[in-house]
Amino acid sequence: MLIVGELINSSRKAIKEAIDAEDAEAIKKIARDQAECGADYIDVNAGTYVGKEDQYMKWLVSTVQSAVEIPCCIDSPDPKVVEAAMELHKGTPMLNSISLEKERWDALLPVVAGSDIKVIALCMSDSGMPESKDDRLSIASDLINSLVKNNVPVENIYVDPLVQPISTNDSYGMEFMNAVGAIMTEFPGVHTICGLSNISYGLPERKLLNQAFMVMAICKGLDSAIINPLDKRMMANVYAAETLAGRDEFCGNYLTAYREEKLVL
Repeated sequence: MLIVGELINSSRKAIKEAIDAEDAEAIKKIARDQAECGADYIDVNAGTYVGKEDQYMKWLVSTVQSAVEIPCCIDSPDPKVVEAAMELHKGTPMLNSISLEKERWDALLPVVAGSDIKVIALCMSDSGMPESKDDRLSIASDLINSLVKNNVPVENIYVDPLVQPISTNDSYGMEFMNAVGAIMTEFPGVHTICGLSNISYGLPERKLLNQAFMVMAICKGLDSAIINPLDKRMMANVYAAETLAGRDEFCGNYLTAYREEKLVL
């Protein structure tokens, strides 16, 4: 399971305060904490700084990379911000995200075409948000085929089938799950990813729903997620679900997590 740590986002109060104060040590600590808890990428988002997003994005990327060796996930729909971040990023980053929305696609395709960048391909189009498994699969098919035609290696594509709140439609959970299963079956080599906390929006005890949803999604084939790696119970559920899904040879990762006291009950 590839984990993208979600915590360095300017929409979070603590992060905005750190950015405003240019408190590099606070940002570095959050980056280190996420890496130590199992993150493979650190998501960086400065989207609340309209007109200055590129400036703060560059500062965040430089600050994070001075603290950890793992790469960043550049989280912005603005191609100028993405390009500015990519220019100074050391190593191969991830882009969060491209979609079939024409304006976004046209702006970001030149950034990723023919590159080694890992690309999150969000199942959104100008027709709106997908409702069903078939809607998601159709958009995913167009995204994957178009990216591959533009020299993006299939193994660098991370399809996000789009999680929507179960509180607004009781079919959204299983439609997402079934889309993950269909995408992983029909497109060998492609990955699936999501920001799964949307599933519990508007409901109490959100962590419980998020953890259960993660386990179900892993069993459908989900192999990447944008989450808070400091949530020890969530991470314990990831280790357990991957083992039970047959994706942990000889239970090696599970046993390592046990020895490192990461299996919080």
